[in-house]
Amino acid sequence: MTPFQLNDEILSQFKSDIEQRNANALKKRAGEYHYADLAEIVDELSIDEGIYLIKLLDSEKTSDVLTEVDEDIRESILELLSVKEIAEEVEELDTDDAVDLIAELPEERQAEVIAQIEDEERVQDIQELLTYDEDSAGGLMAKELVKVNENWTVTKCVREMRTQASQVKRVHSIYVVDDENKLIGRLSLKDLLTANDKAKVKSVYIPKVDYVNISEQGEEVAKLMAKYDLEAIPVVDDEKKLLGRITIDDIVDFIKEEADKDYQLAAGIASDVEADDSIVELTRARLPWLILGLIGGLGSVFILEGFEQVMQHPSYKTLFFFTPLIAAMAGNVGVQSSAIIVQGLANDIVKGSLFNRLMKEVGLSLINGIALSTLLLLFGYFTGLETSISLTIALSMLCVIVVSALVGTFVPIILDRNNIDPAIATGPFITTSNDIFGIFLFFYIAKVILGF
Repeated sequence: MTPFQLNDEILSQFKSDIEQRNANALKKRAGEYHYADLAEIVDELSIDEGIYLIKLLDSEKTSDVLTEVDEDIRESILELLSVKEIAEEVEELDTDDAVDLIAELPEERQAEVIAQIEDEERVQDIQELLTYDEDSAGGLMAKELVKVNENWTVTKCVREMRTQASQVKRVHSIYVVDDENKLIGRLSLKDLLTANDKAKVKSVYIPKVDYVNISEQGEEVAKLMAKYDLEAIPVVDDEKKLLGRITIDDIVDFIKEEADKDYQLAAGIASDVEADDSIVELTRARLPWLILGLIGGLGSVFILEGFEQVMQHPSYKTLFFFTPLIAAMAGNVGVQSSAIIVQGLANDIVKGSLFNRLMKEVGLSLINGIALSTLLLLFGYFTGLETSISLTIALSMLCVIVVSALVGTFVPIILDRNNIDPAIATGPFITTSNDIFGIFLFFYIAKVILGF
């Protein structure tokens, strides 16, 4: 299958049909595309054009397109749709997607949309899901699933499954509950089909089943599903009563969103923003970290002023030419170390004692530091640099690399243990702090060795 690629020709065809109000041709053309591809097309249309196209689609496809379009576009479209129209789209979605859509509306409009939904059970499900934290298992789950009672016969089980399955887009698993709706296992389709019609479900179900608590954080859910290659996982409350399920598509979306957030944090962007956001929003997100960088730079200035006497010695003035090199190496090593640790923390592979981690990092940084310092000594030899200056710079670099590696390693770990997102440790924070440490160590070691 060739991935869809939006081009000017496709876009112009849609624009032409919309401009001419050629509804029949537009419906036929839209029917050739997957809803995700249509969402991509809507993103490139004007709001009025997008609304015209969306209203022509069948209700089920419209709802799917709305969940896939860019958040800002969707917000604009929802503002121009009536409460009844939004309610109709919500009724076509799984409860988790329906809640995501409703949550983007103002509270007053949320209540109006919910009031338009005729299915009372669905209303209760949506209201329940709206109470959960969006990044928790409760906020990620859908209420649609297939479950059977342990006391049912195979015949009744099949009959009930047919009824339930009609309300579920994808049947990943069949869950088994007791009379109190407590999750006790799962049912294999193969075992069900080969069992005697009069046999009870309790005699054929599999008691082993992975599940998550309603309050579990999304990161933990993602780790569990990734570890055991699960396409779906049931969600239970503290009494182990079955409440819903989380499917792989929801987890993939969650992981993508978290990765975007971490990437922005690592780049020194304090909040979730996109390239087409307003200047005010972009400034608010970027400026705090730039101020931190400014403060760090000013700190470096004061450190250099403290070693002003170096400039007065003709032989030692060369040290200042190597200041950018030392600062750059400190920042690079720190970012490398922090990036690996942050990734490890995210994947839950950073385990064991801090002392062992310390020894490993010291050993690694020493190997890297010795290799780079040796190259620096060779550079000094071939360029005619004084031996004492070369040794001073090489030793300083070795020390700076070790310290920067330790800072880059342990700052994320400390932040994580204090329930602070360790991704914030990468980028400007580590770079700036290690620049300061690096410059200070460089000149302090030079002062000790050269005696100025």
